[in-house]
Amino acid sequence: MSTQHELQQGSAADERLNTPEGRKDFWQATLSCWLGTAMEYADFALYGLAAGIIFGDVFFPEATPAMALLSSFATWSVGFIARPIGALFFGWLGDRKGRRVVMFSTIILMGASTTLIGLIPGYASIGVWAPVCLVLLRFSQGFGAGAELSGGTVTLGEYAPANKRGLVSSIIALGSNSGTLIASLVWLAVVQMEPQSLQEWGWRIPFLCSSLIALAALWIRRHLKETPVFERKKAEMEARRHQQALAQPRDTRSFWQRSRSFLVMIGLRIGENGPSYLAQGFIIGYVVKVLAVDKSVATTAVFIASLLGFLIIPFAGWLSDRFGRRVTYRGFCLLLMIYAFPAFMLLDSREPVIVISTIVVGMGLASLGIFGVQAAWGVELFGVNHRYTKMATAKEVGSILSGGTAPLVAAGLLSWTGHWWAIAAYFAIMAAIGFLTTFVAPETRGRDLNAPEDAI
Repeated sequence: MSTQHELQQGSAADERLNTPEGRKDFWQATLSCWLGTAMEYADFALYGLAAGIIFGDVFFPEATPAMALLSSFATWSVGFIARPIGALFFGWLGDRKGRRVVMFSTIILMGASTTLIGLIPGYASIGVWAPVCLVLLRFSQGFGAGAELSGGTVTLGEYAPANKRGLVSSIIALGSNSGTLIASLVWLAVVQMEPQSLQEWGWRIPFLCSSLIALAALWIRRHLKETPVFERKKAEMEARRHQQALAQPRDTRSFWQRSRSFLVMIGLRIGENGPSYLAQGFIIGYVVKVLAVDKSVATTAVFIASLLGFLIIPFAGWLSDRFGRRVTYRGFCLLLMIYAFPAFMLLDSREPVIVISTIVVGMGLASLGIFGVQAAWGVELFGVNHRYTKMATAKEVGSILSGGTAPLVAAGLLSWTGHWWAIAAYFAIMAAIGFLTTFVAPETRGRDLNAPEDAI
């Protein structure tokens, strides 16, 4: 557990922030990371909303409503399969060549993939090739996204002063919230179109517009500098080379001792990512397709939750700086466990105000609050030498085990049981995994990010 001495001892980031140039670099990095994460989550929110609202009609028109929803979320899951592969590749690149080169590569890859999704002809035009193209572009989108979020998280964490790392790192979650807000705003306008126009060409507008965010992020990142933590790491490695002291003794620790932080990060990620994608992905499709509630009700809920996120996220980050990462994260997981069953009972009322309120609370807890705490905790769990690779890969493996497959599993449970109780239990179990993981995770608040070893 961190001590007051650790919080005051200074770091590479604290030293950089004492200079005018360092403060300028910090704000440029902050804006860059915010925009990049906004684009990633706009892309994924666009896809999640499209999967729940329109993709079944465009790419799987011959399936029953339940099977069309299942097929749409199956293509959704492909992106999550690609994410750990991208995390490994770009994480390795980021730990060796620097954070900056990865931040450029991922934004180009994601921007191009999302824009091209908006250009795919429908099933009526090219038949089975339509969903094939969708799957390929979804894979490419996920490959870039696997490193974008973690890259931004590592960059911000390594720029932030130690005593405000939770608050500053939560800006990554603000970026994700901004992306969701943008996606919901665009979809809120698009779903007002005539159903035929929406199916023929209207759904393409949100995907084509995402290129504007990519261009803005690229423009800001053109002068982005390396983080102070990575620069110090690079300087120390060069000094060791000059001293011919690179040889290290053989690591005799067990796999568990070397990988415990990695496994803990997976558990924490499951507790956040699974409920998050059920709240902002599956529940949207459930409300629209199964409960037959008007499409504007679901998109209005996402919009309201995104607005509230600008208060919830920094508050969650501040709480983790004030009271610690563990207790704050544990509280959010507990609230999600309590939320699961009442949520589906309330959704069944089909009353717009109740449905909107239920979705907003779910997103506020899972997609916003808990994610705002996770950003700083994930950075602090790992040592400087392999931070990017380990954190990115752990997060994406956790995503596959939870968020990436959650809507698909939930749709399958609904098709199998015909009732929501199994989905609510699934929701509560994933939140419980995050809750239990906090009891074996260390408190890392204020940890020196230049330390070479993991927190455990």
